[in-house]
Amino acid sequence: MPVYEKHVFVCTRGEWCPSVDGDGIGVHAAMKLAVREAGLSGTIRVNHSGCFSQCGNGPMAVVYPEGTWYAALTPDDAGEIVTEHLAGGRPVERLRYDPETMGAHQLEREADGRPIGRRTPWPAGS
Repeated sequence: MPVYEKHVFVCTRGEWCPSVDGDGIGVHAAMKLAVREAGLSGTIRVNHSGCFSQCGNGPMAVVYPEGTWYAALTPDDAGEIVTEHLAGGRPVERLRYDPETMGAHQLEREADGRPIGRRTPWPAGS
């Protein structure tokens, strides 16, 4: 039997996700609070994560065991992910991250740090 039904990892380390591409640390805090407020702390675990090697697409989160990835998150997205996905079983499609190939997908950067090829507003939430 698994210890938790779902495990959420939020990128809060590395050069970009925690503060440049958005607020990864704020996403983590909001996700933990939303899980606690929904009464899911016994079945859902939210943890800090190191870099996912998807730099320029963050802040990022991944939900296991199903392996659903989310990109360009803001703290405001946490409640929707908890309600719809973690409690309701329906991934939040507008936030899903589903690259065409597996592996690292680090975007090149402009001189000001802006990711080249990012498909969502930068920084996240702007």
